[in-house]
Amino acid sequence: MASGNVRPCPSCGTKNRVPVSAKGRPRCASCKTDLPWLVDVGDADLAAALDTNQLVLIDLWAPWCGPCRMVAPILEKLAASHAGELKVVKVNVDDAPSAAARFDAQSIPTLVIMRDGQIVERVIGAQPEPVLRRLVDAALNQ
Repeated sequence: MASGNVRPCPSCGTKNRVPVSAKGRPRCASCKTDLPWLVDVGDADLAAALDTNQLVLIDLWAPWCGPCRMVAPILEKLAASHAGELKVVKVNVDDAPSAAARFDAQSIPTLVIMRDGQIVERVIGAQPEPVLRRLVDAALNQ
Protein backbone atom coordinates (compact mmCIF):
# COMPACT_ATOMS: atom_id res chain seq x y z
CA MET A 1 0.00 0.00 0.00
CA ALA A 2 1.22 3.50 -0.75
CA SER A 3 2.61 5.44 2.19
CA GLY A 4 0.43 8.32 0.99
CA ASN A 5 -2.52 6.41 2.43
CA VAL A 6 -1.50 7.20 6.00
CA ARG A 7 -3.80 9.94 7.26
CA PRO A 8 -4.16 11.67 10.63
CA CYS A 9 -7.47 11.31 12.45
CA PRO A 10 -9.31 14.66 12.34
CA SER A 11 -10.58 14.01 15.87
CA CYS A 12 -7.54 12.86 17.86
CA GLY A 13 -4.60 13.25 15.45
CA THR A 14 -3.56 9.58 15.52
CA LYS A 15 -1.96 8.51 12.24
CA ASN A 16 -3.92 5.71 10.62
CA ARG A 17 -3.24 3.61 7.55
CA VAL A 18 -6.30 4.04 5.33
CA PRO A 19 -6.76 0.95 3.16
CA VAL A 20 -7.31 1.09 -0.58
CA SER A 21 -10.16 -1.38 -0.12
CA ALA A 22 -12.01 -2.67 2.90
CA LYS A 23 -15.38 -3.94 3.99
CA GLY A 24 -17.24 -1.13 5.72
CA ARG A 25 -15.37 2.14 6.21
CA PRO A 26 -12.08 3.17 7.83
CA ARG A 27 -12.16 4.19 11.47
CA CYS A 28 -9.48 5.59 13.75
CA ALA A 29 -7.67 2.85 15.66
CA SER A 30 -7.54 5.08 18.72
CA CYS A 31 -10.85 6.98 19.04
CA LYS A 32 -13.02 4.99 16.55
CA THR A 33 -14.07 8.13 14.61
CA ASP A 34 -14.85 7.65 10.91
CA LEU A 35 -11.79 8.66 8.90
CA PRO A 36 -11.76 10.59 5.65
CA TRP A 37 -11.33 7.88 3.02
CA LEU A 38 -8.89 9.36 0.54
CA VAL A 39 -6.52 6.99 -1.25
CA ASP A 40 -3.97 7.16 -4.04
CA VAL A 41 -4.25 4.27 -6.49
CA GLY A 42 -2.89 3.10 -9.81
CA ASP A 43 -4.01 0.73 -12.52
CA ALA A 44 -3.20 -2.34 -10.40
CA ASP A 45 -5.39 -1.45 -7.43
CA LEU A 46 -8.15 0.66 -9.02
CA ALA A 47 -10.66 -2.20 -9.19
CA ALA A 48 -10.15 -2.96 -5.49
CA ALA A 49 -10.56 0.73 -4.63
CA LEU A 50 -13.86 0.92 -6.50
CA ASP A 51 -15.25 -2.20 -4.80
CA THR A 52 -17.17 -0.43 -2.02
CA ASN A 53 -20.73 0.36 -1.03
CA GLN A 54 -19.75 3.99 -0.41
CA LEU A 55 -20.11 6.82 -2.89
CA VAL A 56 -16.81 7.12 -4.79
CA LEU A 57 -15.34 10.29 -6.23
CA ILE A 58 -12.51 9.50 -8.63
CA ASP A 59 -10.00 12.29 -9.23
CA LEU A 60 -8.07 11.76 -12.47
CA TRP A 61 -5.18 14.18 -12.13
CA ALA A 62 -1.46 14.79 -12.80
CA PRO A 63 1.19 16.47 -10.64
CA TRP A 64 2.09 18.98 -13.36
CA CYS A 65 -1.54 20.16 -13.74
CA GLY A 66 -2.24 23.49 -12.01
CA PRO A 67 -6.04 23.11 -11.94
CA CYS A 68 -5.59 19.59 -10.48
CA ARG A 69 -3.54 21.06 -7.63
CA MET A 70 -6.30 23.64 -7.05
CA VAL A 71 -8.96 20.92 -6.75
CA ALA A 72 -6.92 18.65 -4.43
CA PRO A 73 -7.57 20.57 -1.16
CA ILE A 74 -11.28 20.78 -2.01
CA LEU A 75 -11.42 17.01 -2.37
CA GLU A 76 -9.63 16.60 0.96
CA LYS A 77 -12.27 18.83 2.58
CA LEU A 78 -15.07 16.82 0.98
CA ALA A 79 -13.52 13.55 2.18
CA ALA A 80 -13.28 14.99 5.71
CA SER A 81 -16.76 16.49 5.82
CA HIS A 82 -18.30 13.29 4.40
CA ALA A 83 -16.23 10.78 6.38
CA GLY A 84 -18.11 7.49 6.50
CA GLU A 85 -20.11 8.35 3.35
CA LEU A 86 -17.61 9.24 0.61
CA LYS A 87 -14.43 7.64 -0.70
CA VAL A 88 -12.08 9.84 -2.74
CA VAL A 89 -9.86 7.85 -5.10
CA LYS A 90 -6.98 9.82 -6.60
CA VAL A 91 -5.52 8.43 -9.84
CA ASN A 92 -2.40 10.00 -11.36
CA VAL A 93 -3.09 9.61 -15.10
CA ASP A 94 0.63 9.65 -15.93
CA ASP A 95 1.12 6.53 -13.79
CA ALA A 96 -2.22 4.87 -14.61
CA PRO A 97 -2.88 5.05 -18.37
CA SER A 98 -5.48 2.25 -18.28
CA ALA A 99 -7.56 4.10 -15.70
CA ALA A 100 -7.28 7.30 -17.73
CA ALA A 101 -8.53 5.43 -20.81
CA ARG A 102 -11.30 3.63 -18.88
CA PHE A 103 -12.75 6.95 -17.69
CA ASP A 104 -11.95 8.80 -20.93
CA ALA A 105 -9.79 11.42 -19.20
CA GLN A 106 -8.93 13.52 -22.23
CA SER A 107 -8.70 16.64 -20.06
CA ILE A 108 -7.72 16.89 -16.42
CA PRO A 109 -8.83 17.17 -13.81
CA THR A 110 -11.64 14.78 -14.60
CA LEU A 111 -13.83 13.91 -11.63
CA VAL A 112 -16.12 10.90 -11.78
CA ILE A 113 -18.73 10.17 -9.12
CA MET A 114 -19.75 6.51 -8.91
CA ARG A 115 -22.31 4.59 -6.89
CA ASP A 116 -22.45 0.78 -6.99
CA GLY A 117 -20.05 0.68 -9.93
CA GLN A 118 -22.15 3.05 -12.05
CA ILE A 119 -21.17 6.59 -13.06
CA VAL A 120 -23.69 9.09 -11.69
CA GLU A 121 -21.82 12.31 -12.47
CA ARG A 122 -18.81 13.44 -14.48
CA VAL A 123 -17.06 16.80 -14.17
CA ILE A 124 -14.27 17.98 -16.43
CA GLY A 125 -12.06 20.83 -15.29
CA ALA A 126 -11.52 22.53 -11.95
CA GLN A 127 -14.71 23.57 -10.19
CA PRO A 128 -15.11 25.67 -7.03
CA GLU A 129 -15.88 23.98 -3.72
CA PRO A 130 -19.60 24.92 -3.62
CA VAL A 131 -20.19 23.27 -7.01
CA LEU A 132 -18.38 20.06 -6.05
CA ARG A 133 -20.06 19.98 -2.65
CA ARG A 134 -23.51 20.28 -4.29
CA LEU A 135 -22.69 17.42 -6.69
CA VAL A 136 -21.50 15.15 -3.87
CA ASP A 137 -24.47 16.04 -1.65
CA ALA A 138 -26.90 15.37 -4.52
CA ALA A 139 -25.29 12.00 -5.25
CA LEU A 140 -25.39 11.05 -1.56
CA ASN A 141 -29.11 11.94 -1.38
CA GLN A 142 -30.09 9.83 -4.42
